[in-house]
Amino acid sequence: MASKKAAMANPSRLRPLDKDRNVQVIIETPKGSRNKYAWDPKQRLFELKKVLPEGMVFPHDFGFVPSTEADDGDPLDVLILMDQPAFPGCVIKARLVGVIEGEQTEDGRTERNDRLLAVAESSHTHSNIKSIADLNDSLLREIEKFFINYHSNDGSKFKVLACKGPQAAKKFLHQAQRKAA
Repeated sequence: MASKKAAMANPSRLRPLDKDRNVQVIIETPKGSRNKYAWDPKQRLFELKKVLPEGMVFPHDFGFVPSTEADDGDPLDVLILMDQPAFPGCVIKARLVGVIEGEQTEDGRTERNDRLLAVAESSHTHSNIKSIADLNDSLLREIEKFFINYHSNDGSKFKVLACKGPQAAKKFLHQAQRKAA
């Protein structure tokens, strides 16, 4: 007998900020994974979206901020720096350190697809990072290249427009909260 209940609660409806004003990030894809997972709100479960080519993995945990809506219609994307990989569905409390502003072109259509950068509040390794300016330039370029290569594998194009600090990231967050409301 099939149950009419959903597989799990809906993490995309959690509050975007906790009581201490930390951003809550729902992990979709862990650091080091070739598998790209995504939350499917209709089925209320995490689904395998694609497998990256051999040798290509997510450089850091990747997820979204619940109760937000970005320009692409999905919740705001977040790449989160922390000491060890998490798992799909894990909620991580983090502080925003910046944003990679970008646009994605697919099938002749171009839309914004910005990526917030955050640091897990519990991270020891990245505890000194308060702003994107604190990141090693090589690390930031590698993250940018990851997004460019990630999209090129699907025949789409990702263009980095700018990298900005925590104030710009907070502005994106507030806009996405209003849009989702």
